[in-house]
Amino acid sequence: MAKKQFEPNWRETPPAPRSFRSIFKWGDPQAYKHPNKKLFKEIKEQFHLTDEDFKEAKSYGDEIVSFKKSPKLSKKDIDFFTRLCGSENVSVDEYFRTKFSSGKTIEEAISLRDSKVGPLCDLVVHPRNKDEIVNIVKYCNKNKIPIYVYGGGSSVNFGLRPSKGGISLVMSTHINKILEVNPINQTVTVEAGIMGPDLETALNNAKELYKTPYNYTCGHFPQSFEFSSAGGWISALGSGQASSYYGDAYDLVISQEYITPAGVIKTLDYPATATGPKVNDIFKGSEGCFGVLTEITFKIFRYMPENRRYFGFIFPSFQDAINAGREISQGEFGMPAVFRISDEEETHIGLKLYGIDGTILDKLMQLRGYKPMKRCLFLGTTEGEKNFTRNVKRQVKKICKKHGGMYITGLPSKMWEPGRYKDPYLREDLQDYGILIDTLETAVKWDNLHKVHQEVREFVKSRPETICMTHSSHFYPQGTNLYFIYIMKDNGLQEYIDFQSGIIERINSSGGSLSHHHGVGKMIAPWMEKHLGKEQMEVLRALKRHFDPNNIMNPGGQMGLDLKGDWRKIK
Repeated sequence: MAKKQFEPNWRETPPAPRSFRSIFKWGDPQAYKHPNKKLFKEIKEQFHLTDEDFKEAKSYGDEIVSFKKSPKLSKKDIDFFTRLCGSENVSVDEYFRTKFSSGKTIEEAISLRDSKVGPLCDLVVHPRNKDEIVNIVKYCNKNKIPIYVYGGGSSVNFGLRPSKGGISLVMSTHINKILEVNPINQTVTVEAGIMGPDLETALNNAKELYKTPYNYTCGHFPQSFEFSSAGGWISALGSGQASSYYGDAYDLVISQEYITPAGVIKTLDYPATATGPKVNDIFKGSEGCFGVLTEITFKIFRYMPENRRYFGFIFPSFQDAINAGREISQGEFGMPAVFRISDEEETHIGLKLYGIDGTILDKLMQLRGYKPMKRCLFLGTTEGEKNFTRNVKRQVKKICKKHGGMYITGLPSKMWEPGRYKDPYLREDLQDYGILIDTLETAVKWDNLHKVHQEVREFVKSRPETICMTHSSHFYPQGTNLYFIYIMKDNGLQEYIDFQSGIIERINSSGGSLSHHHGVGKMIAPWMEKHLGKEQMEVLRALKRHFDPNNIMNPGGQMGLDLKGDWRKIK
């Protein structure tokens, strides 16, 4: 009888109420995703670990948030917010102040596991309507109280960090309604706090709910989709997993409404205008620095899942796969929706994660010369009208064959799809046993893609016992993105911070953008002036001074607009 393979006692119980784990854990408290046996074996081999290293967790972060820290706001200030929004929508409780002062960075997770708390907001406020937000902004501007806007809480760059205290304005509790579905203009107008699944479910059922002639989709599906808000998508210039077809968040926005210290600004909802520089565009990606985003009008698309087609290819090398990706992107026959090319190391790990490693399909690939740690996986789907999706898939197959790709059916894409929002749950399992998994991403042009990929990988791999997986998943005729996933043993917080800073520096020095779709936050702010140049930064600072003359909107280094010194030390 074969010996039963050891498996760690992976955590499946939800975090205790009011625990630190309930704050830093990703997503649904009840949900989890464990490394499968092949991935677990790979991790042990890469990090020279044994079963003994996984017999007892190093930390769960189950300690209860029990510290006491009085808010700096006066009783008069707290009474104002309480009268305005109702006592049930205002809190000075330390647990909720910690929760709504935290995002989902690994740095925050490391600290919270050790019961270490960063800067806290003084008050959590859940506004019920737009009028309350107008009064909040006026009061805070008059009394110079900082405002930090909180949507879904999925920030991975310290965008939510309340460096100077003040209030955390939680939008998703009440400011979360669909205001209009307009089938004639094919738009939807929503409040900024609506969460991804609520918006998409309503649009998918628009015929029944809104008596429209068609059902629709928002077309925006970031990995954080289930736990991110529409306002957050715009504020951080997000990008969804089907963006190559539908467009990035930037492309989807028709108009917006902001409540700023300088007044209320509502942009016009024309599809195009020639009335000077577009104020609508100026606000996209402003990360809460100019005002509070309250309403958005989005483009929407007909929902036709029955026409979705899946495909997958294996290529001899990353170079071959990227060459095919570029030709597809520039082919002018339409774009795939999901469009994802993994490099050699991500393909190696991904085939284990998706359960393909060791199967008949894997053996067939190897027999045909597609060798591990050289071959590269290309996953994709097409969406839209049925003849369109059929043609796009046909053209993709033709181009991939030309560049040495072997068609491996749509099976890998179908195996990837159900878990596309679940992979982040792996991080808790791994971190429980002292292993970190994190990401950084960048935009690249076709002519510098390989330089950026090679130089960043070279830096990451210079750290002993570090996995570095990379994929491109947002494609344009002029270039794509590189999404770096690195897995490493936890050697302490400062070592991690130094390593992460080194990756950001290498991305910038090799010619990549500082971010493609995660935004800047405070984490990447120190590189902004070097990256954009002083002149562009002065334009952004001038806009900041106009909309927010007293610097109450997300102060403390956000996007580098008011950064002086180390953002981690700003108080």
